[in-house]
Formats: sequence, structure tokens, C-alpha cells
Amino acid sequence: FQAEKPPLPTDDAEESHWLDEGQVETQFGPSQVAGGGAEGQDRPAWDSKLQYVLAQVGFSVGLGNVWRFPYLCHQNGGGAFMVLYVILLVVIGVPLFFMELAAGQCIRQGSIGVWKHISPKLAGIGYSSCLVCFYVALYYNVIIAWSLFYMGNSFQYPLPWEQCPIDTATNNTVKECEGSSPTSYFWFRKALDITNSIEESAGFNPIMTGCLLAAWAIVALGMIKGIKSSARVMYFSSIFPYVVLIIFLVRGLMLDGAMEGIAYMFYPKVETWGEVQVWRQAATQVFFALGLGYGSVIAYSSYNPVNNNCHRDALMVSGINFMTSVLASLVVFVVLGFRAKNITLRCVADNLGLLGEEASHWSEQPWWPQFNVSDPSSVSIGEYQEWFSHYGSLAGPNITDCDLDKEMNKGVEGTGLAFIAFTEAMALFPASPFWSTLFFLMLLNLGLSTMFGTMQGILTPLMDNFSLLGRHRTVLTVSSCALGFLIGLLFTQRSGNYFVTMFDDYSATLPLIIVVVFETYSVSWVYGADRFLDDIEVMLKWRPPVVYKYLWKYVCLLAMVGLLVASILRMFFKWPTYTAWNENTASEDSLKYPGWALAMITVLIIIPTLPVPIGYVYSTLRSRGASRLRPQDAAVAGCVAIVGQDGHPFCRRAKCSCHPLLHSQRLAQGRDLYLLPHLWNSMQLLTHRKCSHFHECRAALPSG
Repeated sequence: FQAEKPPLPTDDAEESHWLDEGQVETQFGPSQVAGGGAEGQDRPAWDSKLQYVLAQVGFSVGLGNVWRFPYLCHQNGGGAFMVLYVILLVVIGVPLFFMELAAGQCIRQGSIGVWKHISPKLAGIGYSSCLVCFYVALYYNVIIAWSLFYMGNSFQYPLPWEQCPIDTATNNTVKECEGSSPTSYFWFRKALDITNSIEESAGFNPIMTGCLLAAWAIVALGMIKGIKSSARVMYFSSIFPYVVLIIFLVRGLMLDGAMEGIAYMFYPKVETWGEVQVWRQAATQVFFALGLGYGSVIAYSSYNPVNNNCHRDALMVSGINFMTSVLASLVVFVVLGFRAKNITLRCVADNLGLLGEEASHWSEQPWWPQFNVSDPSSVSIGEYQEWFSHYGSLAGPNITDCDLDKEMNKGVEGTGLAFIAFTEAMALFPASPFWSTLFFLMLLNLGLSTMFGTMQGILTPLMDNFSLLGRHRTVLTVSSCALGFLIGLLFTQRSGNYFVTMFDDYSATLPLIIVVVFETYSVSWVYGADRFLDDIEVMLKWRPPVVYKYLWKYVCLLAMVGLLVASILRMFFKWPTYTAWNENTASEDSLKYPGWALAMITVLIIIPTLPVPIGYVYSTLRSRGASRLRPQDAAVAGCVAIVGQDGHPFCRRAKCSCHPLLHSQRLAQGRDLYLLPHLWNSMQLLTHRKCSHFHECRAALPSG
């Protein structure tokens, strides 16, 4: 809501001159940010509500919904974990998500501008968010590059990971593949060409370097015109994954083993609620699933009209996010159930084959099975397990157990789920290239929609707070993507996958939790939860339930502090390790990070958190310097005075070369007090639209 005002009445020609230089603008919102690169009518806006919702859903629904949530559900009690997740989502996730939506929509700025507006001493929170977004963008786009590589290899039959290759030198199956599986071999050797540890670089992987360049090019093209271009891409990238998930679910339900997978997923193990680790993982998943702390939620909501119902948006997006996680989990467990049953049936067939070879010697033994060992298809898994539990020890060491639950218990997450387990299952589908192409195209779109939001969390705050960057949006976008590609070459080394794991585990978790702790404290205690609800009431024309006040002030804040402490303690009590692929044994080993890698992890955690204390110290020093201004010098220094309800006068000193809208002496005398009455509580300050970079200062002005 923007409205133009005529120039204020002035007493002399000089004042009239500077008031006529630019258009006077005010925003009818609960807060006012003086300056920035995109205020008022110059700020872009969403073409429709659907476009905005798809953007928020596309950002919050990412690869974690497909390969992280199902794994956590699998490992932490199935249906019991889902109930716990919903409780934490309602009590912690939705209030914090609503807080970020409302802050961005109120102030119509990116993360830097929002927290600077609440208090200049908190501007560092926004810069921390930008740094974390940049970290995440660096390694997240590598996953998009992997998806491009696999999608390109899906246009052939049979799929290249269906069978082990032949060593031309010996004319035998490649040992590394024979000792693992075709899908594992293709992932570790053909795709990554991985080294045995993080300490072995062994040069760049040229194919992956090309795929990473293509991934950054796609992101740059999608972001080059800001939300106007990325929002159009969202129509496809946000909706297409749902179409694919539904197709996979329908197809998966027709597979043998699907019901076993679903039963395993929903079977509740309530005893897991007594484990602190389960609560920590559930809270962390809620935190990351909604994209809290990145600044992207704030950036997207800042392009909304000020009267948009952001409370309804918070409930809707959170609900869609959870239902997407459930849908993805159904698909994953259906496919993994099919895979586990196939592996188990193959195990039964192999063991029956071994028994058949010894039939002439053992068939007269009392423990010999009653079923037909020469026809594996006639023997069920249950029949074999029952026989093995009674007589397996008598049949010799070569006869092994074949347990469906044991196969289902082999939880896989992340890249192991997408690029090994899922590809193995799809290789068993009829018309496997079609399903493989569809799956990796879905991963590509999930990754891109999240990348657009992550990049928006970087670009929007920078353009809002630095007018030079705001005027050169295209150059900033392309330069950011080019820088991301150059730094991302770290991940295209043959040891690059280990650095992806390092960044994923350590670069975002602690810094983001710290950011959200400060965000929650800033809104609920520094700015004031009641005051924030007053602002939302002005914006929405109705007051949100008072329960949000107590959730923000106590429940959310204490929960985030507890999560921070738990995460720090876990790092100290558990030596950081990573999973490495051993080419000689064709298996994965857990290795400790070397000293230089630990130093790198420490730097990754510290750098994004530094802007918070630095911003606080910097602003404090400037306030002390500004407090030495004499009252009669306030106008000369470019200060505008406003007075709080307690009568304490404040002023803001303009760093830029433009005149203040009101002189401090005139305001101090009670003349030309140009504040909207209903916005007095939030101390709205009307300023000339060209002013920016305001710093809080105190002026010894009369409280009148």
C-alpha cells in the first residue's frame, strides 16, 4: 500500500527546493524501513497469489522431503516419529514460519533490512543468513549437477547401472562392481570417480565439472529477471514433482512388496519418544523443512501486498510441506519394500540352489526342508525363515538367513537413497529408462525450486540495502552464479563428494540455529511480541491469537536454544567422521576427518555467525558517537527526531546525501508532526524515499 503525499509546508525556499527533488512516499504498514534499493512502487511484486504460494512451497519442499524425512521416519519409530514431527511442527515450526512471513511482508525488505529495521544492532542477523544461503547454494547445486548426469544417462536401454561391466584386460567382471553392486559401482566409480579418502584429491572430474556449469547456467537464466523470471519457472518446477510422486505411488502400489514397505513405515514404535536423539532429529527436520533462518521466506514475502493474509499462508505452506513429506515417504517405502522383497527372494533362491546341490547327500536328513528346493518360486519367504530358524545351523555355514525386515532395516538416506537404492529398484521396473528419466527430472525440479529460493535469500537483501547492486540486478545475479561455480569446483574434484558431506553436515546447521535464536529473541523481546502483534493487526485488519506471543517468547525460543545446545554437545562428544568408499574392498568405511578438515569445519561454522556480534559492536560504537551531538546540531547532522510512548526521544542519522523529511527542532517544538496516529506505537518514521543506511542515535531533544 503506497500513497503519495504533497510536499510538506515549508518556511523557506531552501526547504521547498529539496522537498521537490524527489517524490515523497510512505507505506501504510506497521513498520517503515528508510531507504533501500527496492522500496515503494519500484519494488517488484508477485503477479498472483498462486505464483507466490508456488514459490514458497517450491523453496520449502526440497530434496530433504524425498530422502531425509523418509529416512528419519524409518530410523526413529515410523508412525510415532510422524506424530512427534506434527507436534513440533505445530508448536515450533508454524509460529516461526509465520513470524518470518509477517516480518518480511510488514517491512518489505530482505533479511538484512528487516532485522536492521527492528534494531540496527541486529543487522548482522541478515548478513549471517546471506552467508549461510551462499554456503548451501554452493553444495546444493552440485546435487542438481548429479541429477543432470543421471538423467542424461537414463536415455539408454539397458540402463548403465543395471549390470556390472566387463574388464577388457581379464574378460571378467570388474572386481569393484562384483564386490558391491552395479548401482554402487556406477555411482562411486562412473559418476564420482571417487578417491579412497578426503586427503586424496586426484584432480577434477571433467564430466561433473561440465554438469555443474550447466546447473549454474540454468539457475542464472531462471533468476536473471528476478522474481518475474523465476516465478514463471516455478509453475513447472513446483508442480511437476507432485505429478511424478503420484505416478510413482500408483505404479509402486502395483509392485510385489509394496504393502510390506507401507506397513513398515506406519508401524509405530512409541518407545522412541523417550530418546533425546529422536526429539533432536525431529526438531531439526522441522527447522530445515520450512527453510527457517535462510532469509528466503522473508525475501519472498516482502514482494507481497501489505494486506496479504500471511497467517493463512503459514498454515497452508506448512501443511503442504508435511503432506509432501508423507507422500514422498509413501513412494520411498513402496519402492524400498519392492527392492527389499526382491533381494530377499533372490537370497531364498540362492540358498535353495545350494541345498539342491547337496540334495543327494542330505535329503534323507530329518532337518531337510519339506518344500520343493528345486522350485524357488513355490517357496515363500515365511516358509524359508521358519525352516531356517529351526534347522539352519544344521545345514552348514553356506546356508544363510533371508530376512525381509533385516533388508528393510538397512536404512539409506541422502545420495545413497537417490543414486543407489532407488536406481537399483527402478532397474527392475518394466520400461526402466522411462521411470529413471522421470525420477531424476523430478529431483532436478525439486533442487531448482529450492535453489531459486536460496539465491533469492542472497540477492534480495543485497539489492535492498545497496542501491548500486539494486540498479544492476542482472550483473549481480550472473556474477553470483559465476562465483558459485568457481568455488563449487571444490566439489567436482574426485574427492568432492566428501566436501559435499562436510558442507551438508556442518556449514548450515549450527549457524542457522543461531540465526533463528536471534530472530526469535529480536521479535519477541527486543521489538516486543505485543508490539509485533499490533503491527500484524494493522496489516491484516485482525489480531492473531495471543498464543503466538507465548510461543515466540518462551516455547520457540527455549526449544531453539535447547536444539542449539544439543547440536553443540553432539559435536563435542562425537568426533566428526565421514563415510569413504574403499575401492579395494568395494565397501564404505567410516573415517575421521584429518586436522586440516577439522579446521575447515570450524571456519565454516564461525564465519556465518561472526556478522551478528560484529554488527552489534559496530552499531553500538556508532550510537555512542552519535549521542554526543548537541541538540542544536541535530538538524545540521541530518537527524529526524521521533518520540516513544515513554517520552524518550530518538533520532536517526542519515548516512546518505539527502535531506531529512522533518527537521529535529521543528519536531521537538511539536510542529509538523507527520506521523500516522495508528502507527505511533511502532514509531513509524516517514522519510525521503532516497535516504538509506540509517543508524540509530540519541538526541537530547525535549520530549514534546
